[in-house]
Amino acid sequence: MSYSFNEIIPRKGTNSLKYDFAEERGKPKDILPLWIADMDFKVPEVVSKRLNELAAHGIFGYSEVGTSYFEAVSNWMATYHNWKVKEEWLIKAPGVVFAIAMAIRALTKEGDSILIQQPVYHPFSKIILNNDRKLVSNTLIYQDGRYSIDFDDFEEKIVEHQVKLFILCNPHNPVGRVWTKEELIKLGDICLKHQILVVSDEIHQDFIYQGYKHEVFMNLNKAYEEITITCTAPSKTFNLAGLQVSNIFIANASVRRKVRKEIARIGYSRLNSAGLVACEAAYTEGREWLEALKTYLMGNLEYLRKFIETKLPEIKLVEPEGTYLVWLDFSALGLKEEALEEFIVKKANLWLNSGSIFGESGQGFERINIACPREILNQALEQLWISIKALRV
Repeated sequence: MSYSFNEIIPRKGTNSLKYDFAEERGKPKDILPLWIADMDFKVPEVVSKRLNELAAHGIFGYSEVGTSYFEAVSNWMATYHNWKVKEEWLIKAPGVVFAIAMAIRALTKEGDSILIQQPVYHPFSKIILNNDRKLVSNTLIYQDGRYSIDFDDFEEKIVEHQVKLFILCNPHNPVGRVWTKEELIKLGDICLKHQILVVSDEIHQDFIYQGYKHEVFMNLNKAYEEITITCTAPSKTFNLAGLQVSNIFIANASVRRKVRKEIARIGYSRLNSAGLVACEAAYTEGREWLEALKTYLMGNLEYLRKFIETKLPEIKLVEPEGTYLVWLDFSALGLKEEALEEFIVKKANLWLNSGSIFGESGQGFERINIACPREILNQALEQLWISIKALRV
């Protein structure tokens, strides 16, 4: 089957957060958005078909799923990630951020220290601080255009701040690292040594570029199963974020009970029926679509890489190993954070993610979403090129 990822699908006027709320967020109305992590592509046809059948039925009562749902999810994890999950491990949640918040509330108390690795997905810090926990960062090392982990600092921070929980991001958003088996084992062994719980956000696990391999953290060591909450979702993979469904796996029965109790305590009980239908359909019959999409995204990445090399030497591409979110180093422009953001928005008329929202170490960077038709990506890069040419004069 052929897929038309070049098709430009109008999204304005659809209540799209990406396209319809620029002015409310302080941006020009006509700005070109490549910021939030959703894709400008239609979902697989099988997903649309199943959702149309649900709509045609016309009744949207409380929903639950049978064994076919778990079979779809578990088969996907086994096939794509060589990971055998058990049905009792599964907690269905409306989103990974929600699940992380529930884990924090269930497994730590106010004032406890929680460790993250900035620059990292900005809701991590918001969840920690909004729940009155202490944020501790094992800041990633940026050297020669690549990020790595400071393992000595990682352990020192755990000891110094009596860290109770670590939020791992793998693949890492926004820097694009797919942590190696060796790196993950180093982290895991330190966490075991100090009895640190790990929440592993693996939502981008299905977007891995050639030459790299995603390792499910809790699958690397039987002992890691006892300390880990693994967060997955079809939302990034199949562009289903608005349907709000994620699959959280907790092998430790005691930890699982505590998280379930916290979810019940805040009053959440049933997932969106459309999300459940879409998830099962995507994981059952969406693989061919995903493979075609990944090929297209690799083409977009190559296009971006060549454009930067030939026209934008001031920008450094931090080569991604995974995800469709690309981290760009603008530090050579010599603009401070506010000036850089003003330049991107007002001169280039682009809406990207400012690096500073991912932590102080993100200053001077911007995150761009390349999951769009190539024509849109080209338009964005041309706007950036024109604005930087003017800056050179």
